[in-house]
Amino acid sequence: MTTGAGSSFGTTCWWGFSPALDLQRECLESSMAHLCLSQDDLPELNILLVGSVDGRHVLRTMSQAHRWPQRRINFYIVENNLEALARQLLFLSLALESPEKMGLQEKSEMFLELLGNSLIRSPTAAYLQEKSDLFVRYVTDPDFQQHHLGAVDLSALKFKERDQLESIFRFWRNPDPQAFPIARLWDLRVRQYLGTRYDARRGVCDWDLTMKLHERGKGELVPARGYWGDIGTGPYLPFGIESEEPSLLKTVNGIPAKSAQEISLYNVTALFHELAARAPYTPPPPTPEGAQESPAPNPDPDLQDHKAACPGPVRIHFLPLGCTARLPCKSQYHQRFHLLFFSCSMVHALSPELQLVSAPRATLITELTSFLPDVRKEQADAFLARVTALAAGAGFAPCGTPEGQNQAWARFQRQEEGPGEPLRPLLAPDGPPEDGRPTHAPPPVCPWPSSVGGGVNEV
Repeated sequence: MTTGAGSSFGTTCWWGFSPALDLQRECLESSMAHLCLSQDDLPELNILLVGSVDGRHVLRTMSQAHRWPQRRINFYIVENNLEALARQLLFLSLALESPEKMGLQEKSEMFLELLGNSLIRSPTAAYLQEKSDLFVRYVTDPDFQQHHLGAVDLSALKFKERDQLESIFRFWRNPDPQAFPIARLWDLRVRQYLGTRYDARRGVCDWDLTMKLHERGKGELVPARGYWGDIGTGPYLPFGIESEEPSLLKTVNGIPAKSAQEISLYNVTALFHELAARAPYTPPPPTPEGAQESPAPNPDPDLQDHKAACPGPVRIHFLPLGCTARLPCKSQYHQRFHLLFFSCSMVHALSPELQLVSAPRATLITELTSFLPDVRKEQADAFLARVTALAAGAGFAPCGTPEGQNQAWARFQRQEEGPGEPLRPLLAPDGPPEDGRPTHAPPPVCPWPSSVGGGVNEV
């Protein structure tokens, strides 16, 4: 059978292709040794995130900040489209909702729904519309935004980008289902992608899971309401692959006992608990049969102050779209970033000029293509070779991999100038050619876009 002419990835990422990282844990000790003191005499850790898309690294790093010596953390976020930035603002606002307004279970389920669903429930739609009104004020009234969400800095955005964000938020609050007919658009997208295989689309999904993803360590998917994920990859990669709870990772006859959906729900619940309580999450005992859990109080939102409290000294800076190449031209960013993260869809922005914005011995983490079912092994190897060559051009040498799924990332460290042996791509299985170029072009790795919330554009 022939394959469809369309691509399963599309043009825009809506969630990451690797698990969420606690970036303080993954930052090398030699990078931490070069932290400077901020005005309040705290070590200041500056992190550049290029194409992180869903804010997962920000949320996990914030939630686990209490596990480390107190530091002031500055996140600088660069995306290539404004809807990804808008979604991160939504996820951050939801994560910081007070327990008095929203219970832990409700918050976790709503987060995963907005992250990955094309169709959402009425309560979730009402929440999205309520927040959209608030976000319109955020982008049009900087003083109001600073008072109510002071951890976020939107001042670097251009006025044109603010206007476009306002249009996105106004679109989100439109209750008319015909404004974006997701079911029809999803079907058209699948037909274009699968071509003659369309009538066997359920079997195609099973084939991709069994023959491509199981050997890479991904759990089984289970049927769920709505459209979860885009055509090529699902939304459970950021939270459904790893867990600090070992019982979730047990296997039975070589098959994972828990689905990625169950692991994601546990991990997000633990993340939100730790974010609010600043203590590790302990699951509550099972509810006795016949008993009902008492719902958390949920007062009238009109009577509440929308102010969100960010734990610890954290500041999140949203930078203009695709501005990575312009950062070296601005003096305030010179040798500023102790850790740099590039998604696999944005590694092309890893240029030699980034040496100017990297702090001494800085850490570089790049996302790989391990969990993309449409990427063949030889393509993944070529992609890794290309990443290694780009990192070497920017002055970074391979330095092992972050903990956990060691095929999901590559980690590098900035090398000081001076005599020594030339850098070698230690992570690449075969290494790039002598001229540093990959043997063949890397595959496109961006999933199809979503228009609102966690999946309305994954058509």
